[in-house]
Amino acid sequence: MPVHRQTRRIAAVTSHMWPSGGRHLWPSGETSAVQSHARGHLVYAASGVLAVHTERGTSIVPANRVAWTPAGFTHYHHAHGDTDMRIVFLAPSLARLVPDRPAVFLASDLAREVLLALTGPRNYDDDAPGYSRSARSRLLRVLVDELREAYEQPLHLPEPQDDRLQAIARMLQEKPADNASLAQLGKTIGASTRTLSRLLRDELGMTFYEWRTQLRIYHALVLLADGHDTTQTAYACGWANPSSFIAAFTSIIGTTPGRYRTSRQTTARASQRPTVVKSSA
Repeated sequence: MPVHRQTRRIAAVTSHMWPSGGRHLWPSGETSAVQSHARGHLVYAASGVLAVHTERGTSIVPANRVAWTPAGFTHYHHAHGDTDMRIVFLAPSLARLVPDRPAVFLASDLAREVLLALTGPRNYDDDAPGYSRSARSRLLRVLVDELREAYEQPLHLPEPQDDRLQAIARMLQEKPADNASLAQLGKTIGASTRTLSRLLRDELGMTFYEWRTQLRIYHALVLLADGHDTTQTAYACGWANPSSFIAAFTSIIGTTPGRYRTSRQTTARASQRPTVVKSSA
């Protein structure tokens, strides 16, 4: 059952940056430059799905996750679906309270609201009342405290180095609903099941089933973020029925597809709250 992507809403990159953070509105498929920063930073996708690539690998950041990249780590970001990316830089005094390595945290409702507040129009719109330094400091401390209490829940998407695994990855990404076995895929590229299983174990540390499930969940996150329902997404990503998709999605993401989709819609509405204009009185 094919699922077509909805019409793109963001036509070009729009950025707002300030000393303590920023906001990037990215069209689907946009990729940032490879970079590193003198301060560590948190990123959150208020809409869309964000991939964070560092020297430690690639992490997928859906609506209920916040990604942390420490100072000095080379990284780049990739948007899947039209993406509203929020960035918060942490001073060293706060950065030392979180891990000294890239990490992905489960985002509480409070953490999401604080992130949206710290990166909303009050930070870059001249007509909106800005936060005082003390108010911002309090919000940042609340955010860091929330993350310190949160569980690390990475959704890691391994990237194979071997050209045979790369070829299979391309096939699975282009047709996530294809249920071809590893033997059938191997025949297409001229590699045996035994060789491919060994490469998967040595390079990615997982079985073919585990790898394909991760790729399908990743594709499902993009479709759900685009507004597709659970049933459409289940069949488009290769599950035989919605119930088996819900079970796999919940075991990896920590919430059902329906709740994830609802939380995306709620967050998107919150991120588009109208700007409060200063009174001229």
